[in-house]
Amino acid sequence: MMDLFDELGGDTGPLSWSRTVPRETVHRASVAEVLLTDVRRVGDGRFEAAACWPRSHPTFPRGGGTDLHSPLMIVETLRQLGIYLPLRHYGVAADARLLITDLFFRLDPAAEPRAAFGATEVTCLATVGGVRRGPDGAVTGLRLEVEFLAGGRAFALAGGGARFLDAGQYAAVRADRAGAVAPGAAGAGRRRPDAGTVGAHAPHDVVVAHGAGADGAGPDGAGTGPDGAGGPRPHDVLLVEPADPRHPFFFDHASDHVPGMVLLEAARQAAARQSGGTLLRPTAGRLKAARFTEFDPPARILCVPHHSTCVFRVLQGGEQKAFGTLHYR
Repeated sequence: MMDLFDELGGDTGPLSWSRTVPRETVHRASVAEVLLTDVRRVGDGRFEAAACWPRSHPTFPRGGGTDLHSPLMIVETLRQLGIYLPLRHYGVAADARLLITDLFFRLDPAAEPRAAFGATEVTCLATVGGVRRGPDGAVTGLRLEVEFLAGGRAFALAGGGARFLDAGQYAAVRADRAGAVAPGAAGAGRRRPDAGTVGAHAPHDVVVAHGAGADGAGPDGAGTGPDGAGGPRPHDVLLVEPADPRHPFFFDHASDHVPGMVLLEAARQAAARQSGGTLLRPTAGRLKAARFTEFDPPARILCVPHHSTCVFRVLQGGEQKAFGTLHYR
């Protein structure tokens, strides 16, 4: 099914970074969280888009002299394209629920742009494939791959899969969890790692907590002691429990399950913690979401660093909810 945008082929002028696309088309409540500024079709299943990565974004490092954007900006741009394209070019209903099944990203540190003043203008070359349709012809899923360029130079590649459910299908899948929302306050009395030990910029950016009580004791009863004293213990239990359930980036709008972006950041923070701060900024990663991760009880994040790689698993209720890898240089 094609819409008017496909039939006309879209605008033929240069991409614009002057204004954002409508926030509803990328499922964002705040205009400040909209990264896409222009999208047009250039061929069968091929699109080009403009994205603006501002230094004011919550993920941008403050202090420390860094001038690099967070790798999460790659994933968030992918996510927004994964919503915009189905809604505007593949006939997916505006009220459909779009679910990420898996994603990957990798960037070239030698080619990635340095953040100068204001914002970085990013060009995205997107390819849609693997389109799946239901008996009625409606699109039920697809795969997306995006190449990222800045100043005409490619610096990253990302992709993944998504499936689309109408309101009735989503309610059936979620059963009694459909109305759940993130708790208004994080787990009372639960200790959290210091922001610096997990590579976070501020305490409210921390999305993990110690899982064995206020003293941070692991399952073997051994405590980690004050953060930084003696380094992390192998059996340090970490839970996916964001310090700020209203974080402007991770929780721009209400959700009845833990967003994939939170799981990816929890894995990154767990890798930083378990590696003693040697694995901080991934240059590649993969995430597979096998099932919904619920807010309550908090899921456990298991992370095993090995040289420049970290393998992670998200466990909850005796099930593996998500898993993946992070790679570092």
